[in-house]
Amino acid sequence: MAAPWEDVLRDIPAIQEAAVVAVDAALLQGVLMRTEGQPNASDVVNFAPFTLLPSAVPSALFEQAYAVQQDFNMLVDAISQNKEFLEHTLASTIKVDNFTARLFRIYTQVLEEGLAQSVFLGINRSDYMFDSGVDGTPALKQIEINTIAASFGGLTSRTAAVHGQVLKVLGKPQEASRLLPNNPSRGLALGIAKAWELYGSPGAVVMFLVEEVQRNIFDQRCVENELWNRNIRVIRKRFRDVFEKGSLDEARRLYMDGQEVAVVYYREGYVPSNYDEQKWEARLLLERSRAVKCPDIATQLAGTKKVQQELSCPGTLERLLPGHAEAVTRIRATFAGLYSLDMGAEGDKVAAMAIADPDHFVLKPQREGGGNNLYGDELRQVLEKVRDSPERTSYILMDKIKPRPAMNYLLRAHSPLQVSECISELGIFGVYVRRGSELVLNEAVGHLLRTKAVEHADGGVAAGVAVLDTPYLV
Repeated sequence: MAAPWEDVLRDIPAIQEAAVVAVDAALLQGVLMRTEGQPNASDVVNFAPFTLLPSAVPSALFEQAYAVQQDFNMLVDAISQNKEFLEHTLASTIKVDNFTARLFRIYTQVLEEGLAQSVFLGINRSDYMFDSGVDGTPALKQIEINTIAASFGGLTSRTAAVHGQVLKVLGKPQEASRLLPNNPSRGLALGIAKAWELYGSPGAVVMFLVEEVQRNIFDQRCVENELWNRNIRVIRKRFRDVFEKGSLDEARRLYMDGQEVAVVYYREGYVPSNYDEQKWEARLLLERSRAVKCPDIATQLAGTKKVQQELSCPGTLERLLPGHAEAVTRIRATFAGLYSLDMGAEGDKVAAMAIADPDHFVLKPQREGGGNNLYGDELRQVLEKVRDSPERTSYILMDKIKPRPAMNYLLRAHSPLQVSECISELGIFGVYVRRGSELVLNEAVGHLLRTKAVEHADGGVAAGVAVLDTPYLV
């Protein structure tokens, strides 16, 4: 999977010049993050970390990832509507994982009360790596699907222009012209705008539910500005604001500061540290409302690791997507080996297999946001500790995907310029909108390539491990 700039990597003066141009191009294009020192202030910002050169991606696998995204959108939507499947699949997990249990409690409470929401919006990002396989032939294997707060659709919309500039400076204008245009922020906004329109109240606003610490605000602003350009009003609020000022009327319309809210777009709420008792109350208020939640709590549960593992069991996809045999085949082709750690003989066997050979597996808890998975000795230690306890059911086990590394420079503020051995992860953004039982929008709307040095087992851009990248199809 060599990209056509192996020669350039050895030309240190050219690399140093290109790195200066790259950083300025990133600032010029708005590939920005706030600083760690002042995470809530925009008067001091820096470039978001990114690769100096675009990374090679096999075009057949890139096309496969795009082709299956509408199937995954349809699957997530089907799971979110299947109470029996979610109850059965998460039964063991909610006994030992308090966070998933709390989400599930709100889910059942809202269902018992009767859903006020009739329009549903999904913004998913399905993430893959290119497994080099036994014979070295790369294959597309899914890492996970993110159904809440899938980020970097904004900044990645601006990254290809930076890499195009770098290639031109390095004397490769032909290669620069081959970089694909990519604008997920427009696609994400299209989905939000469609949901807002179907909600049917022209004066209502879209509410971005945001974190207390907002380093990644510019990524969100890209989507926000697309909505303003459509004359859709956007407000930014935190759970704390919802608790203090949010209210429902008798029709369960949601109001914030006297403004009706049509769509709640979560960029927060995916890890336990996002919540305290007041914030859980705010989440319940939002879920009880008529507003379109992206995601609603059922869709968040559809993205749990336990659901991912259950989907790999024989017959599960067929039951969830009856009459969609081709979609089932496309989805299944992307699965890596996934194993249940439920209590019983099968789970005992899986635990023993992983303890005996930890380097072939990844241990995944029910957590989003990167930096949570366990590998190697750490995996073995945790499994040995919980192997005879129901606590092990809060994890799933997955085959470790082994991509072939490539050399690149990872540009980070205040870091020395040095070449690294790297691996990449491809994410495809998908958007769907359903009204009642009718899917009115189902699209793949762009991609995100993230790259990290091989010594880092886990973690994304927001976690400070991976950097933004652009695929160069080979």
